[in-house]
Parts: sequence; C-alpha cells; structure tokens
Amino acid sequence: MAKVNKRLAVLVGCNYPNTQYELHGCINDVVVMKDVLVKRFGFDPTNIELLTDASAATGEGPSLMVLPTGENIKAALSKMVSQAEAGDVLYFHYSGHGTRIPKPAHLFGQDEAIVPCDFNLITDVDFRQLINQLTKGASFTILSDSCHSGGLIDKEKEQIGPSTYRAASPLSYKAKNVPFESILEHLTTLTGINTSDVGTHLLESFGANSSLKFLTPQLKSELFDFLKADEGILLSECQADDTSADMNPMESGGKAYGAFSNAVQMVLKENSGGLSNKEVMMMARKVLEAQGFDQHPCLYCSDKNADATFLCQLEAKPY
Repeated sequence: MAKVNKRLAVLVGCNYPNTQYELHGCINDVVVMKDVLVKRFGFDPTNIELLTDASAATGEGPSLMVLPTGENIKAALSKMVSQAEAGDVLYFHYSGHGTRIPKPAHLFGQDEAIVPCDFNLITDVDFRQLINQLTKGASFTILSDSCHSGGLIDKEKEQIGPSTYRAASPLSYKAKNVPFESILEHLTTLTGINTSDVGTHLLESFGANSSLKFLTPQLKSELFDFLKADEGILLSECQADDTSADMNPMESGGKAYGAFSNAVQMVLKENSGGLSNKEVMMMARKVLEAQGFDQHPCLYCSDKNADATFLCQLEAKPY
C-alpha cells in the first residue's frame, strides 16, 4: 500500500480576555481556518491541534482545552515537527499579539516575537530552530496574523516585502501589538525584579521553558545554520516594523476577525484551484488594500517555495 503523506496543523488564537490587551477576533480566525483546512486541504481533524484562551473568558477551571501558553505552543509545534516525514505538510496559524524586543546588548536593532496568553514570548530564534529540525522533504507553512510578524523565521529570505500603499482604514480596529514597554511592565509585576532586561524576567518566570534567545544568548549563529535553503514558509500580516488589525465586532457586522486571516480566507474561498504562496500573498494584499487597511503582508521563503502551491493543494476544491 502506498504511503499517505500526513497533513498536520497547530492553530493558536489568543484573545487575552479580561485584560487590557483584549482582542476579539483571534479565536474566530483559527476556528474558521480549521474548517478550511479540513474541507479545502484534506486535513484530518484529529491531526489539527487547536489552542485558544476561550476558557479564560468564561472563568471556567481546567478542561480538555489546551491554553496557548508559551510552553504549550512550543510543545505542540515540537511534537508536530518531530512527527514529520518527507512529503508531509505542516501548518501553524497564529492569531494574537506580536511584539518587538531589543537585541542583546552587543547588537543593534530589534527582534520579533509572538505573545502567548502567559506572555512567555516565542521569538524568531525559536521558529528558526523548528525549521532547522524539519525532516528533509517536509514543508512547514506559518501564517502569523499579528503585529511585527515579518521576520518571525530568523534570516528567512524575503520574497514579497513592504509596499508603498498607504491609507487610513475607515473601519474601527485594534492593533494586535503589545509594546515592549508593556511587556516589560507586565513581566516586572510577575517577578518583582527591577531590571529592563526582558530575558531576566522571562528566565525568572518561566525557567527552561523560556525562549532559546534567552536560554542560550551566547549561541553562535553558525550553530543554527541560518542561511541554508529550507522548507520554512512565512506569510506574515505585516512587515517587522508594522502593525496589524483586529476588527471591532460592532464595525464588522457582529463578527470579529483578524484582517489578514480574513483576507487569506476570502482569497481561498474565491479561488478553488491551487494557488502558489506568492499568489495567495498578492491576492490577500489586494483584498486588504480594497478594504483600506494600512498594512503590508509579506512572504518569506526560498525561491522554490515562493512558487510552490499553498499547502501543497493537489486539486481544485472549494469549501
């Protein structure tokens, strides 16, 4: 019997309920995407892990739902990567806040990270390590619907970068960004340590479950082999220094959603045939432009994967 390639997915939606950072559409984004993966791309529902903070909104105690903490997200991703074999298709969809953090003291600039519900940041170095561990012949697509998501796979080649389009959206939305100062303030309340070094706070709060960026700051880049061609594909809602939008439910007909997740889902719904990663990104840009959004989705991957079919779709299949 011929081997059947697996299709595996981890979907994470963080709404941060009952906090000053609360969003509204992130859980909706990944619930809809799960349906798309099953009906359009042939994913088995049992191979899709969904992590949301919905239980936090209701105040319910522990349940079968897995909260999207930093540790839980990394465990789910590591498990998915470890299961991958040649020909398998892996997908990670994140909808929630993003942030930028200063590089170590001896370097200039900032690094990108996503903000799990417990603020245990997952950084570009963590995603790079996952990609480098991927079995040859498998593919790993990341769609990040968050601010500052460009560059989440450290050193991945930019295929589609910033555009020159600028317009103010006529819709009411909240930026999916937690500024570094707010990250630092939140972590300081957890640790009680008077320092502006975010790594110190994360290590104190989360120990060995902290980002590799802080566990091994002395790592040399050659240990990660950053610049090799790989099978990582990043569709980011915006460039590294840009913000993204969480749509206000009152302004969007009662349903909250992430602007980028919604744009990609609209593109897939309107085009049943296979689309390349580059085509999905360019069409999603046009959707956002038509809606008046001031954000610039980007594509990061190898030259080969820019033209590869999104999620390796084999046949036309609407959903």
